[in-house]
Amino acid sequence: MAADAPAPTRTETDSLGSLEIPADAYWGVHTARAEENFPITKRPISVYPDMIRGLAMVKQASARANKQIGTLDAERADLIDAAAQRVIDGEFHDQFIVGVIQGGAGTSTNMNANEVITNIALEMAGRQKGDYAYLSPIDHTNRSQSTNDVYPTAIKIGLSLNLRSLLDELDLLRRSFLGKAAEFHDVLKVGRTQLQDAVPMTLGQEFNGFASTLGYDHKRLTENASLLFEINMGATAIGTGITTHPAYASAVLYHLRKISGLDLKTADDLVESTSDTGSFMSFSSSLKRNAIKLSKICNDLRLLSSGPQAGLGEINLPAKQAGSSIMPGKVNPVIPEVVNQVAFAVAGADTTVTMAVEGGQLQLNAFEPVIAHSIFQSITWMQQAMWTLRVNCVDGITANRDRLGAMVGASVGVVTALTPFIGYAASAALAKTALLTNRNVADLVVEAGLMTREEVMKQISPARLSGLETVTAAIPVIAAEDLPEN
Repeated sequence: MAADAPAPTRTETDSLGSLEIPADAYWGVHTARAEENFPITKRPISVYPDMIRGLAMVKQASARANKQIGTLDAERADLIDAAAQRVIDGEFHDQFIVGVIQGGAGTSTNMNANEVITNIALEMAGRQKGDYAYLSPIDHTNRSQSTNDVYPTAIKIGLSLNLRSLLDELDLLRRSFLGKAAEFHDVLKVGRTQLQDAVPMTLGQEFNGFASTLGYDHKRLTENASLLFEINMGATAIGTGITTHPAYASAVLYHLRKISGLDLKTADDLVESTSDTGSFMSFSSSLKRNAIKLSKICNDLRLLSSGPQAGLGEINLPAKQAGSSIMPGKVNPVIPEVVNQVAFAVAGADTTVTMAVEGGQLQLNAFEPVIAHSIFQSITWMQQAMWTLRVNCVDGITANRDRLGAMVGASVGVVTALTPFIGYAASAALAKTALLTNRNVADLVVEAGLMTREEVMKQISPARLSGLETVTAAIPVIAAEDLPEN
């Protein structure tokens, strides 16, 4: 039996020598070396589609700018422009194969983009892939650019695009909690501080608090995202703008703003901007804040649903899967648990970003690949975590109204609402009796003749106990004649 014929290849050459490249590949020799050198994560940069779109937008804007200022002829510029648009539209993403973690400060990613876009353009021109004498990945597609301005700019654009989806999902989750707040607006429950019984509130207030904290995070993320709008295109290698036309920076900014729809601006100091990665650290920190607060909400959901018989058992989470291989009928809070774990990963990623930002030296930070990977992963995981929390958990939560009512009735915290009428000393004595006898506080107050049943029920109504209705008058604890004279 004859052996299979070898797959056809083409020969490409760089400063290190020649390599055989699969004939049908749109990437070239620089990408091939990176794939061999960085088999670290087994995750290509294409796992982050918005990063690929950011790269293509930079290449498209550069082609248009170079054409505008006359540093690239119209024929080649238009080919690069059209090829980049196809990548922006979602084509050829499988050709971006270099690993997300790589040495070289992102050079391999930049070259991957240069080679893919160049070979798409060559094919569109009716030429063979690898015909770099006509259209070169470096001399033409990378004209007026360096990895050191392309890569951070592409990351910032990609993160900004990616954040839009995260913010949309965050708002949907906030609305889901608001819906439950409305549904539970009249469900009285015992509030807790330091895991001990406190004063009453409504379950609706508790869920409204969850919605509010997510709303605040939405604002913080939006504010910190604006830090990503400062770019260093035109800086080239270290910020001096070597190899660029004086008009290039303003021209590429104009086109990049138009292509991306983002309110981008060129940094005032390109040397500082090329070496500084502080904006990534600030943005990562805001992601961590959101993740940790979301995790705290999930902790609360797990506590409130604990039991169902021997725990708090105040709410019911949707049953999504069997919880034990040995205990029949056991159901665990798997959705909040997975969100907790995402939060732990985001916190770890933020630490990675912090260390990578600190690790930069002199005119360039070589560790932007791990910064980019860490933040893109955090956004991606958080968006998916928010989706599953909303769809598979929050939307299906129900309240154990009877259990909540019974706990409020037996709670000594209710007596706090009566202290303006019967005094602290009497309230404390009744609370102690209620705890020792497991009696209802309202019954004890009426039996002691301190208030009528009608008066008690008015003051411990859900509206009064939850603070939704303000108490405007009180029965005097001390009679007027007993007040000291002036």
